[in-house]
Amino acid sequence: MEYLITFNDEWVPGFTLEEVREKAASVRPVIEEMKAAGVFVFGNGGLDASTVVCSVTARDGEPVFTDGPYVESKEHLGGFAVVDVLDDAAARYWAGRIAVALDWPQEVHRFPRSVETDSIA
Repeated sequence: MEYLITFNDEWVPGFTLEEVREKAASVRPVIEEMKAAGVFVFGNGGLDASTVVCSVTARDGEPVFTDGPYVESKEHLGGFAVVDVLDDAAARYWAGRIAVALDWPQEVHRFPRSVETDSIA
């Protein structure tokens, strides 16, 4: 099963560039261990707050783009990792390892597994 381990930027106190580098160095061994265990699918240490963000909806079969997200995604989604593990306990284990390495909270979400979602990917 695949799980999304994520953190909310609002949970992370302001850090200096040097402190961010230290946090990256502290979580790197955990990510390497996840890779060695064959559970790491993909990860991203954070979103680029300087990028253009938009929302898109459908109207009459055409996409309609508007400025900005409905939710401040730069404040909502700080960074994430996707893991493919056997169960909730294993996902919680890796989320805990990341939380300890970074010293900030993480959330765990399971991706639904069904014929419908498998055919989308």
